[in-house]
This record gives sequence, structure tokens and C-alpha cells, in this order.
Amino acid sequence: MSGLVPEAERTWTVGTAPGIFPFISHGIALARRPLAFLNSLPAHGDLVELRLGPQRAWMVCHPELVHQVLMDPGTFDKGGPLYDRLGKLMGDGLVTCRQDTHRRKRRLLQPDFRPSRIARYTDLIVDEAEAACQDWRAGREVPVSAAMMALTTRAISRVLLSDSLDETTTTEVRDCLTVIVRGLFVRTIAPVDGLFRIPTPANRRYRRAVERMHAIIATAIAERGGSAPRDDVLGTLLEAGREDGTPSLTAQEVHDHLVTLLLTGVEAPALCLTDAFGLLARHPETEGRLHAEVDAVLDGRARPGPDDLPRLVYTRSVISETLRHTSPGWLFTRITTRDTELAGRRLPRGATVLYSPYLLHHSPGTFPDPERFLPERWLPGRATAEQRRATMPFSAGSRKCLGDAFSMAETTLALATIAGRWRLHHLPGRDERQRPAITLGQRSLVMSCEPRSRRSRPAHADIVEVPGPHRAGGDNADHA
Repeated sequence: MSGLVPEAERTWTVGTAPGIFPFISHGIALARRPLAFLNSLPAHGDLVELRLGPQRAWMVCHPELVHQVLMDPGTFDKGGPLYDRLGKLMGDGLVTCRQDTHRRKRRLLQPDFRPSRIARYTDLIVDEAEAACQDWRAGREVPVSAAMMALTTRAISRVLLSDSLDETTTTEVRDCLTVIVRGLFVRTIAPVDGLFRIPTPANRRYRRAVERMHAIIATAIAERGGSAPRDDVLGTLLEAGREDGTPSLTAQEVHDHLVTLLLTGVEAPALCLTDAFGLLARHPETEGRLHAEVDAVLDGRARPGPDDLPRLVYTRSVISETLRHTSPGWLFTRITTRDTELAGRRLPRGATVLYSPYLLHHSPGTFPDPERFLPERWLPGRATAEQRRATMPFSAGSRKCLGDAFSMAETTLALATIAGRWRLHHLPGRDERQRPAITLGQRSLVMSCEPRSRRSRPAHADIVEVPGPHRAGGDNADHA
């Protein structure tokens, strides 16, 4: 029987987080020990008050309350310290725009990311996965984090801009993103503007990275001007509304959409792949089952194709469990647009509300032994309705991630492609802690590599066939 109780039948608890530090309040705890701090909050209530800088905020600790927030974007709109900072970086793109303009923007971009379009991206993804590991050599140390960032940067830039970014520019984008995601986190947990106007080396690096990212996108758009339409996202944006000869988007809107999709399409999938390889190396039985499936599905072929994606069931389960175990998107904010009530607590207009997929995914009441890496949780028929509902690596409701299907396909195909060729091992004595930033994951993972011989399909291989695409947390999507 599900442990979730309808709101009308439940008495919610409201508390206050302990350990407030002067001036930046709970920001120190979030910066120093973010995961432990998050996991400590449910003991204080289903809704917990804390402080971010001088501001009050409320952390939502129960999945049903999180769904209440996410399914009512008119009341709990994008906003708060995180989106205030992202808005300065992304402009009025799909991620940061207010609810009243979101539907129009999403409908414009949705066709390029529908599941039916994923097949056309298969070769692109596999090409970039092969390129990411083509220079690896047996017994050598390989920079896994950097390789995965290069892979996802190239993949999403080709979806957005075809082949507009050369290798040097792609490397610049990757390096800029590394600086930006770290700077955004600090600006979120300590939302005091004066701190970031001081010309410290870190603040100067952040400003330079932001300026360079915008310059790269502006150049790509300018180079497309006057050329024939191309079948990519930039082409979709430039052709929007041209039936009457007048584009429906301003140049700034086109720019904001591309910056948004580039920023959101690189870091999170790269961290997911990095963490997947790190976790597999510590769980040889799981790694062996993954390799057996890849060998069986490919059946001697060098690379997966569009028809193989539905058959990579265990591989996809590894990705789903990585997203549960180590959520790249780990902390998000909303802001109330009017006076409202949540968990029986009156919240004023303009109140900051937070939720954490990491916290939800590590609840022992929902996931037994939550620290254990267990892809079998996500095999067909295994996850309970409660677990599916509590798992939201791509959020939920009408603001659910536009690229969820693409991201799942990208990471599944990339994992299968690389795992078909290489086995990775941890190096002794290396620091492999997860680094808190606007996303969460290992940003400097280096491993050693061992080539795998390709085998034809084993007679004992167990391939699980499932009808249609399988997604982590797949029953709570609203693709409006």
C-alpha cells in the first residue's frame, strides 16, 4: 500500500532549520555540506523554514507537497534567488520566463525535442560518444569529466546550431560553463549583490565567462543571417512566424533561447554520464550486467542505431538510477505570485519556496537503502507508484524539462557506445567528492581505461523488451 496520503487526509508538519549563521544564514551549511544539510531537513517538518542571506525561504520536503507546488505554476512561478541569477544570464528564455509567456515559448521549441524526433539524433549522439573516447589508450589515465563535457557540448551545439561551432569554440563553451555553474551557486545561496560587484578574481572570471558565452551565441546567429534555412533549433527560431513575412521572435528572444538550451543541455547530462561511470566502477556486478546487455543488443556491431534504443533497458535503468542517486539538478526555487497556503502555512506574495530532487530521491521512506546504487529499481514493473512520483530529475508539470526525452536518449546511447569499447577503473588516492554548484556531480574525475573486446550476442544474454520509451519518474510529465 502506498505511503502517500492525499493532502485532505494528512496533517502536515512545519518547522525551522537549526544552525543559522550570521549574515548569510544557512548558506554556509549549503556550501560546506549541502547533501547532509538537505537530508537533515525532513526531521524538522514537511515544510521547513530557512534563511538564504537576509531572505526567508521554505524548503518543501515531502513529494506530495512538491507536486502541489509544481502543478500550480500560476501560484508558484519560476523565481527566487536561483532564477533571479539565471535570468541575468539567460535572459527571458524558456527556463527563466514567467508562466504567462511560457506556453507560447514551449510550443515553439517543442517539435525539435519530441520523442518522435529522437531517432534522427541517434547518429549524431553516437558520433560524439565515439569521438569522446577515440584518443583513449589501454592503461592510460583519462579525464572522464572533461570528456563527457566535450561530448555533451558538441552534441547539443549540433542540435541547436548544426556545425556552427568549431573545436576551439566548443572548448571555450565548455570552459565558460565550468566557471558559470560554480559562480551561479555562490550567487544563489548568498543572494547579496554587493558581494559580487567586488572585482575579485572569481567575480572577474565569472563576468568574462558570461560575456564570452553571449558573444559566441551572437556570432553563430549573425553568421546564419541570410543563409538558407537549416534543420536545427536556430533554424526553427529564425523561421518562426514567417508565413506572413514577419518573424514572430525578436533577435533578443532568439539569443535568449539558444543561451538557455546550451546551458541546460551540457552540464547536467555530462555530470550524469561521469557519475554513471564512477558508480559502475564501484559496482562490478552491475557493470557486468550492463556490458552483457550492450554486447547482446549490438550483436557484434560497432555502434548502436535508432532501433537499439528501446532494447537498452538495463542501460537506461543505469541512467535512471544515476539520476536518482546523484541528481545533477539538486536544488530549485520558486516564488509565490500571491498570498497562498502550503502545508497549512500562510505564505506571503513573493515568498521563496525551494525543493530538492536529491532530498526526495534519498528519502528512506520512499527508497529502501537510498545510498545503494541499484539500477534494478527501474526495470519494468519494479518501481512503485510512490517511487515514480517522488523521482523527478526533470521536474514535473507544465515546466518539466523540454529536453527530457533527448537527455535520456543521449545519455543511454553514449553510455552504451563507450561501455561497448572501454571499461573504466578508479585511481587509488584520488579525491572524487561531489562538488556543489548550480548542479551537483564530479567535475574532475580521472580514471584509467581498459579496452573491451567486442563480442557477439551471448547465448545466455537476458534482454528485456519494453513497449515504448521508459523514463525516470515517467508518470508525472505534462508536455503542454
